Amino acid sequence: MTQDKEEKIRKAFAQKDWNNVKASDSWQIFKIMSEFVNGFEKMQQIGPCVSIFGSARTKPDNKYYILAEEIAYKLTQQGYGVITGGGPGIMEAANKGAKRGKGNSVGLNIDLPFEQKPNEYIDRDKSIDFNYFFVRKTIFLKYSQGFIGMPGGFGTIDELFESLTLVQTNKIAEFPVVLVGREYWTGLIAWIKKTMLHEEHNINEEDLELFKIVDTADEAVKHIVDFYSKYMLKPNF
Repeated sequence: MTQDKEEKIRKAFAQKDWNNVKASDSWQIFKIMSEFVNGFEKMQQIGPCVSIFGSARTKPDNKYYILAEEIAYKLTQQGYGVITGGGPGIMEAANKGAKRGKGNSVGLNIDLPFEQKPNEYIDRDKSIDFNYFFVRKTIFLKYSQGFIGMPGGFGTIDELFESLTLVQTNKIAEFPVVLVGREYWTGLIAWIKKTMLHEEHNINEEDLELFKIVDTADEAVKHIVDFYSKYMLKPNF
């Protein structure tokens, strides 16, 4: 364990008197509120968008980077803007595709100690910074008309299951969830079916219909468009 990590652990468990705890928590509430207010005010003026998630580590020559850019571009041609986490990798690719398609290119950036600064393809007036992951995820879900999960790591999995949980429990209205890359997602989905569904009965059969797995940009965009065409809805150009 590095000295920096040890110091953080010691700080977390340091003795604090009750007045210090209350004062710290009170100021934190105001910071959280300010992030919500800023996010809501900026996002409510942007219009219909689809969130695209995926790894920050994906390089520009990777097939999924190229695919994310294509998906984002084609979404803009259907009238949708694109929301990403604002960083490099898949996020950069999606913002790049949205920019190329002259659609709204939104970046919800998180302040991390090691990784991220906003990529250059986010619209200047649509780059929003966050300190708190849960505030950022709320903005993603509140202002997205769809969710596209590209191959990624823990953060992508977290965002995927957060969205599925809220739809499953009827906390938010159902919206289309697309996983891109059968080769990448097949193992996870096989485990969900075998262990979660059939062996432990922790989900229902119909829960598997909350998402769709595809391999191409056209399939991904078509699923979003078809979902809303059932309700005679389409984005405003």
